[in-house]
Amino acid sequence: MNIFEQYESEVRSYCRNFPTVFKSAKGAWMTDENGRSYLDFFAGAGVLNYGHNPDRIKAALIDYLAADGITHSLDMYSVAKRNFIERFQEVILKPRNMAYKMQFPGPTGTNAVETALKLARKVTGRERIVNFTNAFHGMTLGSLAVTGNGFKRAGAGVPLNNTLAVPFEGYLGDDIDTLDYLARMLADDGSGLDTPAAVILETVQAEGGVNVASMEWLRRLRDITREHGVLLIVDDIQVGCGRTGKFFSFEDAGIEPDIITLSKSLSGYGLPLALVLMKPELDEWAPGEHNGTFRGHNPAFVTATAALEFWADGWFEKSLAAKEKLVSSRLNAIIDKLGLAATVRGRGLIWGVAFEDAELPGKISAECFDNGLIIETAGISDEVLKLLPSLTMSEEELVRGLDIIERSTASVIKSQSKDAA
Repeated sequence: MNIFEQYESEVRSYCRNFPTVFKSAKGAWMTDENGRSYLDFFAGAGVLNYGHNPDRIKAALIDYLAADGITHSLDMYSVAKRNFIERFQEVILKPRNMAYKMQFPGPTGTNAVETALKLARKVTGRERIVNFTNAFHGMTLGSLAVTGNGFKRAGAGVPLNNTLAVPFEGYLGDDIDTLDYLARMLADDGSGLDTPAAVILETVQAEGGVNVASMEWLRRLRDITREHGVLLIVDDIQVGCGRTGKFFSFEDAGIEPDIITLSKSLSGYGLPLALVLMKPELDEWAPGEHNGTFRGHNPAFVTATAALEFWADGWFEKSLAAKEKLVSSRLNAIIDKLGLAATVRGRGLIWGVAFEDAELPGKISAECFDNGLIIETAGISDEVLKLLPSLTMSEEELVRGLDIIERSTASVIKSQSKDAA
């Protein structure tokens, strides 16, 4: 028994899938204490969009720490926070003609979601939040209440109330527009659904199995919520910060949510940082009404400011578009070549291969790890092999990882055929 198994809680999970002790990481690669390197198609569950230890971001952090820059400041003013606010406005919001107030609620994604839900209820005076099937929004009680995963919800140990789950696009099949159901429920006084405070969604349900909402569906959802005076919250914690090819995942739909939550890759370096963007008229907080000890994590402001330079001109988006085509075409080619009962879905650099045989993705992930690739599974039954490479990964590295996926999948299929014979 190693020291982790002896002293760490049984709740640990990723270490069971990737059983080695990592020591260092750079770019698209992680290296364990034995010196073996692994190509990373996991990126810290979407935390490391710019790769491990990116030079420009690391340099900014080292310089700040070497100058004895303030580390912790609650919500007091600091130079690091001012620089981030100014640069975020200049690089992200103003070029997109987006006017939002900024709130730093605490260090993690679930802090941002809890803040968004609490604000929506405060502003509207209503309790109900509408969420979607297969959603994942966090592990604290409010966020868990709008999460679809039954296993995760059961861990709460208390009732998760004041929410209503409705079908996400495609949940009832391709021929049924699930928004017809929501629109009818909101319009009909006999539906039993009081007007909710907000609807919360991920435009791509990452943990739920890489379920992708169409642009038309997103636009109609925005129209429905606006018609009924319901706030729209977009949870961009995992699929924002460029993961779908644009900084915000909803940009291609041409919509503006009322509230946006960001975290994970916002700091650009793996440091905890969360942000809630709200329409200015929604900023009804009284001073100190919602707070948190670590909402002034200045090293994360420094790295987040440096990360914004990736978005200062258009080259980064163009590179992502090319990588999206590469991954999409190659995954579909792999499926066709191996004759697999599976479908490929995704946007930008989040992709999933959904298998009819739910046992396959876990076996393929394990085989990939043995072959030097870190890749996870997703979906309620882990039926989806989920690709989440860093956005800065070279095309050569992407091809190398895709080659490993093809070889590993072929090996697992061959092994299964032998076992069945």
